[in-house]
Amino acid sequence: MSTERNPQRRRFLKTLGLGTVAAGATAGLGQVPLVRAEATPQDAARRETPRGYRETAHIRAYYATLRD
Repeated sequence: MSTERNPQRRRFLKTLGLGTVAAGATAGLGQVPLVRAEATPQDAARRETPRGYRETAHIRAYYATLRD
């Protein structure tokens, strides 16, 4: 085993340790609680409106053209 010191290895390990600490601090401080806004009448109407497929008059007319 060599008794010589390798300054590059030491610099690498120091950088690796500081990067880990910085990442941990960022993850811990980065979690900000979100404030819930009050619901507006538009939000309530949006929830009550059905979503997804709806067969409307123009869609029924299109289907009729396919049958002919």
